[in-house]
Amino acid sequence: MNKSGPTIFDRRRFLSGTTALSAASILGWPKISRAEPPPETKKLRLVHAPAICLAPQYLAEELFRLEGFSEIEYVDGQNIPGPQLIADGKADISMWETPSLIPALDQQKPITLLAGVHAGCYELFGNDRVHAIRDLKGKTVAVFALGGGDHILVSSMLAYVGIDPNKHVRWISGNSLSEAMRLFVDGKADAFLGFAPQPQELRLRKIGHVIVNTAQDKPWSQYFCCQVMGNRDWVRKNPIGTKRALRAILKSADICASDPQRVARYLKEKGIESRYEIALDVLQSLPYARWRDSNPEDTLRFHALRLHEVGMIKTHPNKLIAQGTDWRFLNELKKELKA
Repeated sequence: MNKSGPTIFDRRRFLSGTTALSAASILGWPKISRAEPPPETKKLRLVHAPAICLAPQYLAEELFRLEGFSEIEYVDGQNIPGPQLIADGKADISMWETPSLIPALDQQKPITLLAGVHAGCYELFGNDRVHAIRDLKGKTVAVFALGGGDHILVSSMLAYVGIDPNKHVRWISGNSLSEAMRLFVDGKADAFLGFAPQPQELRLRKIGHVIVNTAQDKPWSQYFCCQVMGNRDWVRKNPIGTKRALRAILKSADICASDPQRVARYLKEKGIESRYEIALDVLQSLPYARWRDSNPEDTLRFHALRLHEVGMIKTHPNKLIAQGTDWRFLNELKKELKA
């Protein structure tokens, strides 16, 4: 991820220009019920990271305002992980990838998962010696950091096929995802888990080959990558605000699914991804409408079971789900926002 400061998108920029989504695109959605009370707070803080897959929470800027939030801030999440910002109360609600959320929940951090948004994001690349997950036994895998989302997800994959990630794989880490990819490109690693847009870049450069595409290959494609998390106390104190913020994000996910070309232009205009073609490729590859049909609890249980089996988390998955989730807002919105 490129280093940049917090970003706050203002309403005028959102509504202006043909490259941004028009007000009509937003206002075409079902109107907010006048009978619904306003949010308990006018302020809403989200985590900012220049990741294409997080498009719904940036796209939702104007919808947040329509939901009653007049002070919207995106807090820089490049030096401090999003789950930590949420747990510390420096951000209220945000999308983030599931593999990073499970260790945070295991550590009893005050985070509540609210909804799944889409599968995908990650693709596992290998060199000529690796053609399946089982081939990683005895091999070297490059990751951003031990304990990071990429390390956690590959560990879950390994555990799924009966390989202990703590004993049978050599891990090397870089200081960034870009550095981890460079280790793979330079031949210092046999495999690398790319996070969009890195898989697109590797394909353009014709380096390595895809072992697992989590947007297409089962069982990984059946489970969410990015989910919506909230600070536990904020969710408890702001149930109306939580539902309103979540509704804005999920409506924006529907826009990503129905009009990825416009969203790609929007992301380019906002500086989240400067390459339109890359943004479009990522957006078209991710099933943003998945939030309506899939159960995010299944995702949490699937990965937590694998990680618990190999001793990477201590909390039993059932306890993790009981303490770290609240699906009532999602269940209400699934009924309210029927396609």
